[in-house]
Amino acid sequence: MMTGRAAARPFFLPAILTRVPCGQVAIIVAALVSRHEFRIFDARLPVRGVNALVSSSLEGKFIALPETRQLDILVGLLERRGARVWQCPLVAIHDAPDPAPVEQWLRLFIARPPDDLVLLTGEGLRRLLGFAERAGLRDDFVAALARTRRITRGPKPARALREIGLQADVPAGTPTTDGVIDTLRDLGIEGRDVAVQLYGTDPNTPLMEFLAGQGVSPRVVAPYVYASQSDDGDVVAVIKAMAAGELDAIAFTSQPQVRRLWRVAATHQLETALRDGLARTVVAAVGPVVAAALEEQGVAVQVMPTSSYFMKPLVAELERALAAAADVSGD
Repeated sequence: MMTGRAAARPFFLPAILTRVPCGQVAIIVAALVSRHEFRIFDARLPVRGVNALVSSSLEGKFIALPETRQLDILVGLLERRGARVWQCPLVAIHDAPDPAPVEQWLRLFIARPPDDLVLLTGEGLRRLLGFAERAGLRDDFVAALARTRRITRGPKPARALREIGLQADVPAGTPTTDGVIDTLRDLGIEGRDVAVQLYGTDPNTPLMEFLAGQGVSPRVVAPYVYASQSDDGDVVAVIKAMAAGELDAIAFTSQPQVRRLWRVAATHQLETALRDGLARTVVAAVGPVVAAALEEQGVAVQVMPTSSYFMKPLVAELERALAAAADVSGD
């Protein structure tokens, strides 16, 4: 016994960590406070890690994800909130199979930078930088970009520009083709040299017709293509699960996902099942372009971020929508 003197400084043995609800860990510490006495301390602390669980209305919800590029990020955001995730990437993105036209476009861009460059996607700029890197043109391309007025559709191409130390000079008023057209009309582009990075291989006929009406012959480039990803059988399974009411939500992040889903449904005579399934499932879209593609198919979009069209705001809106639905149903 240690009587008549100050207690020895506690010696803490290795902690034992265990997960508890609501984003905490319980830290169980055995402390040797004297030669004959152990004390057990239980401290519950908030966790700020990628894998920490957080209390959320998504807990236990079953959500389908057609995303490809940032699938792991989106899965992590949802699973951290306790959701179950059905991963069904509908499309893959590849470099344009023939690099020659892209490299030719890059060399002309460097030799004679256009007055304006319209960037429709962040993916497109990153792919162009990849082609430039492989051709030994990256530095020259970035320098030419710096001398060009850069017009962006939405936050993603603006983010891609920031990655190389540049800014969007003129963001479109709304992140859609119509928004780009309105912005170009306000700028006044008659007689200007305009380059356009296309969205996949979509020719974007409305934008091309507008430019032609302004007397502009745009230099266009399509640096990437979409291809099918998951097998048709996996897509059919998602359609049937929605029709059976087994999914709580599905989150779309690009137009090609919507088109692929309808192609598979048509091939397998499942259009009615798809429409019925989407009608009983919470449908989320990452932004207005994707929402428009769904609405063209007669699908009501219940969830969409209001301004920032990225994964985290999408998940936040899903949380709000499913919490509201639970309040209405009394769950």
